[in-house]
Amino acid sequence: MPQLNPDPWFMIFILSWGVFLAILPLKVMGHTFPNEPTPKSMTTPKTTPWNWPWH
Repeated sequence: MPQLNPDPWFMIFILSWGVFLAILPLKVMGHTFPNEPTPKSMTTPKTTPWNWPWH
């Protein structure tokens, strides 16, 4: 059964996880947003109740 021989695919497996865990997070975390988000005001707006005609 050749699929039990780890020689052909084990090195590819290790190198691909090395890329995923070492290079890609650095590239993803290196991005910056062009516009920083501004915080919303903490005051709640004044709302008026809606008079629904229930009959």
